Amino acid sequence: MVVVVVAGLAFFGKIPGLNAASRQEKQLTNALDAIALTSPDFAVAVLDKANDRDFSYRGSERFDTASAVKVSVLACVLLHAQDEKRELTAQETARAKRMIQASDNDATTALFTEVGEVDGLTACNKRLGLKETTVDKAWGLTSTTADDQARLLGNLVDSGSELTVDHRQLIFDLMETVNDDQNWGVPSVAKQGEHAPVKNGWDTRSDDHNLWVVNSLGRIVSEDRETNVSIVVLSHGDKSLKDGIALVEKVAAATRENLKY
Repeated sequence: MVVVVVAGLAFFGKIPGLNAASRQEKQLTNALDAIALTSPDFAVAVLDKANDRDFSYRGSERFDTASAVKVSVLACVLLHAQDEKRELTAQETARAKRMIQASDNDATTALFTEVGEVDGLTACNKRLGLKETTVDKAWGLTSTTADDQARLLGNLVDSGSELTVDHRQLIFDLMETVNDDQNWGVPSVAKQGEHAPVKNGWDTRSDDHNLWVVNSLGRIVSEDRETNVSIVVLSHGDKSLKDGIALVEKVAAATRENLKY
């Protein structure tokens, strides 16, 4: 708040920049409320590093991760390698590439087992700042929140992370080179010339009428870093993968349109 003193009188007003940010967040909340009226459950969290602000909508609501958990698994593999003061083995590297770029489940299961399954990944998540994620022995059923996955992405761009710069860059390099048929979600709102690393998750739940879980974790980064935003959109309840992708991309587009990043 700005306090201006004139002739002994104090006048109180808000800082213009904060006013603008507050208006944008209110507009985004209204837009998301409108989407929610006709959509299944979803949540979104945004970390805008360039402007040092964050936003979340239903950020503490729980969702299954599906394959989005693979970012955490890779981060854990890298933490273990660092702890052991070694590089990734050729086999680990090959599995990491298949896990992120092709969303290969067998590679994920092998790496999940290597890091210690539930207990191992839970310990790694704690080191990476996650607070609201419950790892399941069936790794795709791990439950999380948009806020917690945003914490993960935030850690991966934070110089204070336990992960080295090279290891954090490796994660984003793999996320930026996912197979073409998996390059949806957050990248749909990227502008020409921007980098848009992403890891998506999608699955059906037999105990929920085979409705879809569709998630997208990603970043939008310009070459000059004037735009440096991490975005998480989680959803469940759509009748098809196509509908789930459309919802995730609609929510991501609303964040860009209203937060003006």
